[in-house]
Amino acid sequence: MKKHIFFISMLIMILFPTCKQPGKTIETKYADGEMISLSKEQLKDKIKGGWAGQVIGCTYGGPTEFQFNGTMIGDHVLIPWDENQMLWWYENSPGLYDDVYMDLTFVSVFEKHGLDASDTLHAIAFAQAEYPLWHANQAARYNILNGIMPPASGHWKNNLHADDIDFQIEADFAGLMSPGMINASSEISDRIGHIMNYGDGWYGGVFVAAMYSQSFISNDINFVVKEALKSLPAESRYYKTIADVILWYEMYPNDWKQTWFELQKKWTAEKGCPDGVFKAFNIDANINGAYIALGLLYGQGDYGKTIDISTRAGYDSDCNPANAAGILGTMLGYSNIPDYWKQGIDKVEDKKFVFTDLSLLDVYEVSYKHALEMIGKNGGQIAEETVAIKYQKVVPVRFEESFAGIYPVRRIQNAWNHLWRGSDKEKSVFTASFKGSGIVATGSVAKNNNELPDYNLTIDVYLNDELMETVMMPTNFTVRKHDVYWNYDLPEQDYTIKLVPNDFPAGYQLTVQSLVVYSTTEPETKTY
Repeated sequence: MKKHIFFISMLIMILFPTCKQPGKTIETKYADGEMISLSKEQLKDKIKGGWAGQVIGCTYGGPTEFQFNGTMIGDHVLIPWDENQMLWWYENSPGLYDDVYMDLTFVSVFEKHGLDASDTLHAIAFAQAEYPLWHANQAARYNILNGIMPPASGHWKNNLHADDIDFQIEADFAGLMSPGMINASSEISDRIGHIMNYGDGWYGGVFVAAMYSQSFISNDINFVVKEALKSLPAESRYYKTIADVILWYEMYPNDWKQTWFELQKKWTAEKGCPDGVFKAFNIDANINGAYIALGLLYGQGDYGKTIDISTRAGYDSDCNPANAAGILGTMLGYSNIPDYWKQGIDKVEDKKFVFTDLSLLDVYEVSYKHALEMIGKNGGQIAEETVAIKYQKVVPVRFEESFAGIYPVRRIQNAWNHLWRGSDKEKSVFTASFKGSGIVATGSVAKNNNELPDYNLTIDVYLNDELMETVMMPTNFTVRKHDVYWNYDLPEQDYTIKLVPNDFPAGYQLTVQSLVVYSTTEPETKTY
């Protein structure tokens, strides 16, 4: 009897290939320029699901952010979820939602200046904002405030956090305003992503925005991930990382932890961000983007499973589930997100995000308006109750690579105490030796007494007694210089680096945290 049922089922599939198989989605393929119809109600519901999803995922992963570096979060670790979780974070630690309020900065610029708003307008808006920033965002802010404008502000020679996660966590808006128009989302990502990132850091945002864009027109998560990957150049490290996630998912479809281990073995070595080189910490876009894809592929449309996997993969475990939950929320639509995960969102939807004038209720409407404008701008049609989206065949963005031809070879850390300028200037000089073709000196400045005013301290940097640069380091945290000094273009040889106080009054101090040394020769990889 079972054999007869099997053969009948096979015959139906052959004769009627568009029929849905139980438990399996049949994906519709679209031709370039084909018009895809959505009701306005569907469009609005999907946009609402995308924004709400970010908040849900970010909240769920909030307690675990960078608490598990290089290790997954075991199943025995309880991650709380109830109707008061979102409200608690909104009221007690609103900075958790930095990836959301960064999105809203760019949404607000588009609302004020139109869809063609330049990268300069976006850069100035976020550089002059009052919220604190980190990594590539903060390095870009310092660059912009000191005259280095995009795209130079995100280039790895000016921003050593160029491959970090920053644009990836704040690119959601680009996909949400580009439903079904993947190349349009890539153009927005190019314009804004290079403010703070380059190479893999930029590709992370392109990939995330592309997944959002495809989620409007497909309910097959495998297709969404694979189609979004086509927007990246195949020779990039980011592309290869996500391609491996897809490969290992197909090899181990029931074991996300096996794929996680494969990722750890192959893709977790940090090259650029000095906070992670030769350490367990990793804020690179590619590995954290892999955790987004991990959750989406192994979650297979299950909202809770998707969020939980992207969280338990570790590292930036609030931002990764925020992206995953937003993408799946877009696919499902707000109305189809399980009530369990929406519990408590009614308590925060009308509350403005910190440092912004927008709440979730506000951005639902503004983002919907921008999506309609983008549909019309890109050849679509707007009717009274429906929209027709002109489908775009994916065109990959250009190839670019950060930190090409250089390799970290040594980290010197925890060897120095605080340095400050006192009556004897010579005692304040920092000196260290290294051999290589590049150097990064990380550190920070501070006031010894909070009653002192903020000050823009200056430090002369010497290599082999040659003055290389006078760096300016504000004590004001919001506009601080993220790292002291870097140079990737040195001849390979022995060096002595000196950091000499210039304009550095008593009562202020410099902490040198580490030196990361680079070489043009790639270290040999040991095999056993």
